[in-house]
Amino acid sequence: MAKRRDEASEGPRRELTFTERARRGQLIESTIELVADNGYAGTSLAGIAEHAGITKAAVLYHFPSKDALVRDAYGHVLGALVSEIAAVVGAAEVADGPAAYVRSMIGYLRDHPRHTRMIVEAMSHGDGDHASNARWGPLAEIITAAQSARGVRAGDARTIAIIVGGAIDAIVAERLHDPGYDTVTAAERLVQIVDVALAL
Repeated sequence: MAKRRDEASEGPRRELTFTERARRGQLIESTIELVADNGYAGTSLAGIAEHAGITKAAVLYHFPSKDALVRDAYGHVLGALVSEIAAVVGAAEVADGPAAYVRSMIGYLRDHPRHTRMIVEAMSHGDGDHASNARWGPLAEIITAAQSARGVRAGDARTIAIIVGGAIDAIVAERLHDPGYDTVTAAERLVQIVDVALAL
């Protein structure tokens, strides 16, 4: 079998060709779809290969294992989420940053249910582990900046961020269980609660 690109130990790591980047992207998209639909345990390298229309050996050329492929798929999903939220929050007035964060986070996860399920599956299998402040830290910074812009004495941004993060998780989880659940109204209710919390 041909040596995998990521196992090459001689010389500097070469840049991927257009075809290799496209193939890796296809494998990541197939992984997201299958993990979202079948769960981590219900997804195999053979299944990913079949879904992508290539051989298992071809998958192994690009990724050394299912875990490595799932990690990259999780990173892809997380990167897309972070990029979207950062763009929306960056375009908002600083004082409205927390509201923009809540609306965009819930909206993105509502509109991309497979990404949401991929995140849940990756985190439940250890691929999404990270320091807890990686989750609440950015929101706490947005909250602190909003308090300053509103002329409000800085409060406990960490606790507010943790509570808001938990509320977002619960709203998104409810949408996964009940596709008819109105996340737009839920997001607006959470925005109202955050506005009150920022003034405390």
